[in-house]
Formats: sequence, C-alpha cells, structure tokens
Amino acid sequence: MLAAERRKKIIDLVHQDKRVLVSDLSRMFEVTEETIRRDLEKLEKDGIVSRTYGGAMLNRHTNEDLPFVTRNALNTEIKRSIALKALDLINDGDTLMVDPSSTAFEFLKLLETKSNLTIITNSVNILHDFANSGMNIISTGGSLRYRSLSLVGPVAHDTIQRYNVDTAVISCKAIDLDKGVTDSNEPECELKKYMLRQADKVVLLADHTKFDKTAFSKLIELSNIDYLITDRRPSEAWLERLSRDNIELLY
Repeated sequence: MLAAERRKKIIDLVHQDKRVLVSDLSRMFEVTEETIRRDLEKLEKDGIVSRTYGGAMLNRHTNEDLPFVTRNALNTEIKRSIALKALDLINDGDTLMVDPSSTAFEFLKLLETKSNLTIITNSVNILHDFANSGMNIISTGGSLRYRSLSLVGPVAHDTIQRYNVDTAVISCKAIDLDKGVTDSNEPECELKKYMLRQADKVVLLADHTKFDKTAFSKLIELSNIDYLITDRRPSEAWLERLSRDNIELLY
C-alpha cells in the first residue's frame, strides 16, 4: 500500500473513531510504528490530527471546516454512490450552479456523459480539473479561500446574479429537522444562498452522517429543497417531513 493511500485510510479512521493508536495502526497496515508516526506527523502538519501520547486525535477545530484536500479523501465511495443517483436529474443542455463541495466534485466527474452542459461554479478545483472536459464552465471570480479552494465575496455574488439556471447542486455540513440546512463557514454559505436564488430547482447532496446535526451558519430551510440525495434510508421522522414538504428523496 502506498503511503498516500494509507494516510487516506487513517483519515477515515480518525474521523470515525475520533482518535487512533500507533500500535493499532501498525498492526492494521503491517508497517512499523515509526512509519505510522511519520504518517501522523504529516497529517498533523496538514491540520487534520493532533498527535497525542501513543497516537493521535481529530483536530477539533479542523473538524468545523476541513480543507478540500481532506474532504475529498473522505468517504469517496459514498460520495460516488450519491453522485450516481443525482445523474438522472440532469439533462443534455442543462445549466447548473455547483458549489465547491467534494461530493459535487464527484458528481461532475459523472456529468461528462452528458452533452452541452453549462456549469457556473466558485470551485477552483473544478476549474482546474475539468478545463478539458468539454463542458462550458463559467467561473464566479472572487476572493480565494485557500482551505476550501473556493472563490467568495462580492465579485462572486455579482457574477452569480447575472445568470438563471436549471439546477443548483450543493452539499452542506449538516441538516436538521428544526434548524434546516447549515454549513461550516459563512462566506461560502452566503455564496450558496445566491446560487439557490438563481435556480429553478435545488438538489442537496448529503450523506447519512450529516443528518440530525447543526453547523455554524444557516443556509436554507428544508422546505426550499426540491431533491435530497443521500446514501441510506433516513428515519421515519425524516421520511414524514420530506413527504410533507414535497421533497423528493433518493437513496
């Protein structure tokens, strides 16, 4: 196993269990404890974990607003399964606004099967990776947020308001029956609000770990979502609420 692949798996474990032990990881990956310590040192430099005696724990502050490179390494199979379910909602020739989330990034990888699409995005990563995709990609411009590789601020807001699109495809940090859809940082949250206003329909991509949680900044009421796409059947309370608000659920 390559070091980068091993570190991705360690990231998954630390997000799942909140802390890891060097001795356990050494046995799991069949490498020396010194190798694991070097892995944890690298992850600490990236701001993902804080090393402790005999192991490491999730960096609490980073958990509020993870860098894109970290988010993109987490739960990739779940994100792909969600992205596949969203594919049927997009038609050839559609116009879309897409946020800089790692789930939306997986979604765009699949969109290359569609033709004549126009994508408006504030994601630097999308601009770079899909430059030769054949899709018509419009950048919002704006001020760079390095951690999330996104563009935000007044320039981005002004650009978005110039366009009306078929669909806004977004993700979030958390969704709650009472507090609605919330996100981890205010600048990106404000930009997403502009995206939602310009779209005929709203598609929310949210895996099961985001249910019944609340993040820092309010994004949108549940009733303003048209489609909720996730990876597991939600609870009965959620099913009742989604039905009441006429939100189409795909899982």
